[in-house]
Amino acid sequence: MMTLLFVILFFGIFGEIAGLAFRMTWNVMKFMLMLIIVPVILFAVIGGFVKMILPILLVIGIVYLFKRETV
Repeated sequence: MMTLLFVILFFGIFGEIAGLAFRMTWNVMKFMLMLIIVPVILFAVIGGFVKMILPILLVIGIVYLFKRETV
């Protein structure tokens, strides 16, 4: 009887500690995602857009300069 009570209390206490550890790990991962990973992804995406759009903007700018001088 004491062994059964010990097993129940053992799993109750350590099960709650394991649940706390999972919740804490999830919150730390959300914190890391917001502080480190999301800004890195945003900078990579913005940098990729700049590399893609910069030649187009240069061509449009040159065409605008030539068009403006001829008028």
